[in-house]
Amino acid sequence: MSRRILWGLALAAAMAACSPSASTPGPSESSESSEPSVEPSVSPSVAPSQRETGWRELSPPGGPAAREDATWTVGGDGSVAYVFGGRAGASLFNDLWAYDLATDSWETVAATGAPPPRFGHNAAWVEGTGLVVFAGQGVGGFFNDLWAFDPGAGSWRQLPAAGAAPVPRYGSCAALGPDGRLWISHGFTSELARFDDTRAYDFATGTWTDESPPGTAPIQRCLHGCWWTDGELHLYGGQTDGVVALGDWWTLSGATGSGTAAWAEVPIGGSGLPARNLYALTAYRGGHLVFGGQALDASYLADAWLIDHEGAPAAAPSGPSGRSGAEMVTDEGRDRVLLFGGRDASSHFGDVWELTVP
Repeated sequence: MSRRILWGLALAAAMAACSPSASTPGPSESSESSEPSVEPSVSPSVAPSQRETGWRELSPPGGPAAREDATWTVGGDGSVAYVFGGRAGASLFNDLWAYDLATDSWETVAATGAPPPRFGHNAAWVEGTGLVVFAGQGVGGFFNDLWAFDPGAGSWRQLPAAGAAPVPRYGSCAALGPDGRLWISHGFTSELARFDDTRAYDFATGTWTDESPPGTAPIQRCLHGCWWTDGELHLYGGQTDGVVALGDWWTLSGATGSGTAAWAEVPIGGSGLPARNLYALTAYRGGHLVFGGQALDASYLADAWLIDHEGAPAAAPSGPSGRSGAEMVTDEGRDRVLLFGGRDASSHFGDVWELTVP
């Protein structure tokens, strides 16, 4: 498989980490939040060939309060992307918002039975189940629960969790595997610090399995991302004890029965890809696009990188300001990427940006 890292744009600013407490801001956090501006709605998205290449800010009216560390997930038919949870300083959320990708407009979702407020959780769309949310941190501590939102019923339900359930955690990563299971890896709690385990959840049986392979594994971490490509689970970046941002890239092969499961580090020396934690990540054109996050020097990044692809994003030199804890989704029908929210050293964001690549 081709493994290439190619870059699009760079910029910077300052900090965010594995915070052990959700009830009060950390030393460098601000409880200040900037509400999203309410301006006239943008017109529905035009065809990619008619749009300028690069970033542009959209101005959908209303929308979620400014926040970081939420989730943004495209639904099964590709028409709506759901924002759930997140935080702004000491304010935690469990609201659910739907972003209409055809009209670039927000709508709050009046869902019943919502999970407790949280941030640092993971989410995925699972056909036949709906929007699935895993773990995170709340006012009372950390979670290891699984919840599913069914748009047809307009309600949430907690999923069963038999077997080798993960220790409650925040800042893990999660990705739906080729076997239909939800795979999670690593994470953090204040009592037990960081983890390096890997587990998978079977929706058919409601059971967790410990899939941690023997041998070398990526160092314990949180605030990283992971994804599946060609039957391998990829894990990149994050934060570990005493190191604000990591820049290593690992693959777990053989985990779905195609051989002996094992982690292997992917050499990326000389690529120029900066270390980072709490970055935005989305699948795009057969690869994965990474944006922003917190750098090794505690600054906030505003660079975009396309990983595992034969072409680099031709991003404009201006766009979203440096931030961590933002979320990205891919609008496949319009061949674009959207970015929402995040934070820098002084404020939280509720803005929406569009990236168009030739």
